[in-house]
Amino acid sequence: MSSAVLISSLLIIAILALGASTRVLTHSVERRFPPTGEFADIGGVQLHSIDVSVAPQADLLPMVFIHGAAGNAHDLYGAFGERLAGRCRMVFVDRPGAGYSTRSGRADTSPQVQARAIAGLIERLGIDPAVIVGHSFGGAVAAALAVHHPESVAGIVLIAPASHPWPGHALTWYYDLANLPGFGRAFAHLIAVPFGNLLYRRAVKSVFEPDRPPHDYARRSATRLVLRPTSFHANAADVGALKAHLKLLSPRYREIGAPVTIITGDSDNVVSPHLHAKGLERDIEGARLVWLEGRGHMPTYTATEEIVTEIEALNARIGDNRSDKRKSA
Repeated sequence: MSSAVLISSLLIIAILALGASTRVLTHSVERRFPPTGEFADIGGVQLHSIDVSVAPQADLLPMVFIHGAAGNAHDLYGAFGERLAGRCRMVFVDRPGAGYSTRSGRADTSPQVQARAIAGLIERLGIDPAVIVGHSFGGAVAAALAVHHPESVAGIVLIAPASHPWPGHALTWYYDLANLPGFGRAFAHLIAVPFGNLLYRRAVKSVFEPDRPPHDYARRSATRLVLRPTSFHANAADVGALKAHLKLLSPRYREIGAPVTIITGDSDNVVSPHLHAKGLERDIEGARLVWLEGRGHMPTYTATEEIVTEIEALNARIGDNRSDKRKSA
């Protein structure tokens, strides 16, 4: 057997082994974390969301939670679902292409397009206007909702938000590979899933730094769902296109009239608090900035009580604003 034939044979075996490993790991994570919510067809996109019904003693406005990159509806449900149970109706959304939501095409990488789908879901559920909580990439989607669909938004809470274009390139190498034409899909289907599973714990640790992730974060967040070829590729496309979309969206933040609270850790190594959170405070009149000392990118899990306190305060501000409008009418 010639060396060329041997190398070709070994390459084929490696590709088959990686493909088989990807299929096994994908089926395993889907069995572990099946869809637990409801599906709604919104403009050709099947949106999956976990809708937590309200109890009689509700004291907060309806809330819609929008997760960040590499996340899904369970990520914020794991942080706030039990903590706010009974206090309001909560809808935790899989963004288009994430979790079990589909996407209609490349345009769905846009926070503005994703916001349109979520606005359609809010209208379908009859919970408008709602308080929108967006984390990381979800912060850009929440801001786009407030800009383009103000009728859907009573107020917004932006947690470690990605909101402004950043200098340079600054994307992780595997996002660059996944976004290469042609090769990107092969990378997502053959390499990203098996190696992503090997590196999952290290990646979680890095996202939380300098904080430590809860011991049960993987179970509560179901974030291993991103380690499926289609989800991984869609997530990489979202992140790869984000800077360009923020160049279009960020000049319009001055149009936001709903009450806004921005919450950020001053030690966030994923999304610069000085560029993004302070930029939002500058651009949105009356926005409240909450600066969490020593916290990283995941205050959703490491500063949950502080965030709940700010959600309560935002609801009070919304109530005061409505009262003032009724008096002046």
